[in-house]
Amino acid sequence: MLSKQQALQYIRSSGALLIIRLPDGDDAYQVAKAAIEGGMRALEVTYSVPGALDIITRLSTEHGDQVLIGAGTVVDEPSAMAAIKAGARLLVSPHVAPGMLSVAKAHDAVSVCGAFSPTEMVSALDGGADIVKFFPAEVGGPAYVKAVTAPFPNMPILPTGGVSIDNIKQWLDAGACALGVGSSVSKAAAASKPRDYGRVTAAAREFLKAVANARR
Repeated sequence: MLSKQQALQYIRSSGALLIIRLPDGDDAYQVAKAAIEGGMRALEVTYSVPGALDIITRLSTEHGDQVLIGAGTVVDEPSAMAAIKAGARLLVSPHVAPGMLSVAKAHDAVSVCGAFSPTEMVSALDGGADIVKFFPAEVGGPAYVKAVTAPFPNMPILPTGGVSIDNIKQWLDAGACALGVGSSVSKAAAASKPRDYGRVTAAAREFLKAVANARR
């Protein structure tokens, strides 16, 4: 099982957290597998995915030592406990969720809390969050993150929403520690019939390469 420090390193070193929020469970599993093949080392399966806990268990069993597998939209203590029991080592909420944070702390799992204002961000960290999920990021944009990190230069901010391969450098230059990426990778195979999950693998590789280039 991944230690918390290893798990955090997977997010920070790759610079990306893949958010899988799809209406079909099998599709979500195949997308996760393809993205891992493309180099993704941290991903969350949101609770909105049918059979999310089963998918998390499967992925954790198959890749738990090499990939950080997490649950998304974890809004309270019961859903956090269920995710931990399924094998999740990462819990992500769209808001500051005390119940989720307490479970993450008790089980030494990585916690990512959604926040928008500076007050919410500080409250998330004070509550024990490891990373602040700046959400919805498309509303504020990179300029907002840059303004926040001026007085809080060590704030571990992960923008989610509105992140694309075209604005990676803007987010990182603004001070983001990593980026939450969704549909540009997770839905890369949606247009092909039958679904070509090789497109997901390629999109994951392209995104990670762009992150690495922006960091240089």
